[in-house]
Amino acid sequence: MVNQALIESEWNQVAWGNYETNIQFLRLVGLDHGMRRILEIGCGKGAILSFLQHSGHTVSGIDMDREAIAECSATHPDVEAKVVSGNVLPFDSGCFDVVLSLDVFEHIRDSDQHLREVRRVLKPDGLYLLQTPNKWTNIPFEMLRQWKKFHTSPIGSYRSLLQDHCALHSYSQLKARFSRNGYRIHFVRMPVVNDYFRAKMRTYFGPVGPALLLVMNPDRFPMPLQTNFYVVAIRLPD
Repeated sequence: MVNQALIESEWNQVAWGNYETNIQFLRLVGLDHGMRRILEIGCGKGAILSFLQHSGHTVSGIDMDREAIAECSATHPDVEAKVVSGNVLPFDSGCFDVVLSLDVFEHIRDSDQHLREVRRVLKPDGLYLLQTPNKWTNIPFEMLRQWKKFHTSPIGSYRSLLQDHCALHSYSQLKARFSRNGYRIHFVRMPVVNDYFRAKMRTYFGPVGPALLLVMNPDRFPMPLQTNFYVVAIRLPD
């Protein structure tokens, strides 16, 4: 039986993912001000686009979720938002200073095609900024999440995970894939334990969730074991 309340609570969040930490990341890399042209892949309901627009940037957003794009367009009518996948971007080559994706990369099955398209639409020395979960920490959590939301068996949860998070990467796999596709990358350490993260731990682990953070705080993990990777990827010359 589907846990409808849990699904609805996720939809009603300001943005999918750790919004507070994602905004901190954008501030850290200097996107809290400026006049750049930015594309967000997986823009959802437009919360990040709104932040960037109010920071002075010209923004465009794409997402596969028609309902989310409809809400984005209704809430932010002056923002360009389209229903488009991340594999074929309907934009001219070299037209963006920055491409951004948060909690999206792991959902795009053909990672190489995606990175080629992002590289194509970026200007020389443009930036691809992304956040994506760590393969090794995400697999057990997502299996638990699938079970809580849909009450699937362990095998069913794993199959759903492979369909939804079909492009999970480890630290070394991300480095290798970006290098092969013409980027130089830098990992940024971002603290993820905040009210959102604690609430998520309570939701999926019950009362023991907050206690787990006292002994296994992911903010103290070494970079290859971080629960989420925050990456600055620089487009290298052709």
